[in-house]
Amino acid sequence: MTTQRKTIIAGNWKMNKTPKEARELASAVVESVKTKTDLPEIVLCPAFVALHDVLEVAKGTPVNVGAQHMDYRDEGAFTGEISPVMLTSMGVTHVIIGHSERRQFFGETNATVNLRLKAALKHKLIPIVCVGESLDEREEGLTDAVVRRQVAAALIDIDEESTKTLVFAYEPVWAIGTGKTCEAAEANRVCLLIRGVVNEFYSRAEGGHKGAKSTAGDHVPILYGGSVKASNVDEQLALPDIDGSLVGGASLNAGEFQSIIVAGAKRQTTMASKLTRSGT
Repeated sequence: MTTQRKTIIAGNWKMNKTPKEARELASAVVESVKTKTDLPEIVLCPAFVALHDVLEVAKGTPVNVGAQHMDYRDEGAFTGEISPVMLTSMGVTHVIIGHSERRQFFGETNATVNLRLKAALKHKLIPIVCVGESLDEREEGLTDAVVRRQVAAALIDIDEESTKTLVFAYEPVWAIGTGKTCEAAEANRVCLLIRGVVNEFYSRAEGGHKGAKSTAGDHVPILYGGSVKASNVDEQLALPDIDGSLVGGASLNAGEFQSIIVAGAKRQTTMASKLTRSGT
């Protein structure tokens, strides 16, 4: 059965763009979509210093603004950190959690991903939780085990109802910023695996009763991230379990990112048509 899920196109600008440059880029993105209809959900994630500028540009438009990271505590003596309270007070709606660069360079773990996810949900932020394997793990045949472990750890003590606002992103570490892209069919397979792990997690949580199977994962949008470009996004979004894109370098070019948004809109229209035909 075809399931209705949001199509999401998110741009992670990483440590790029001054506030002035970010304002210019956000303005170009907003200008490209302001007269469009049937758009996917669009999220721009600039560096912290540019959040204010991008929020000003995006106000009253179809473009949402997300943070690239946050602390799980509301306040305190944690120099350099940004709290979920600070983000929501600004008008930020989304937050990326557990990006591979945070795991690789800044000590992010499965346990801290879980803490940040709880904090995001508590403060009504939409979390984009990133999971994915390294090159060594893939070459050793550990992709599925790593992804299963990361997804299940993120969901600890998260109630099933909260999955209605949850987004996962599969981003194989070896394909981020390298120019290497996971083959579309393989990316779709892993996205389906993530969906299955969510279903399994909440099926077990129901007490092990026979026949008590959860379908929570069927409704969770799952994005692919890893050298996404205008030249490969159509192939990715044509597949049933890739619900959108978490875009890195290509999101720093307004024209390229606009093409990716167009691909997202095409997917959204196609999925709506399938639902209409199936009568669901």
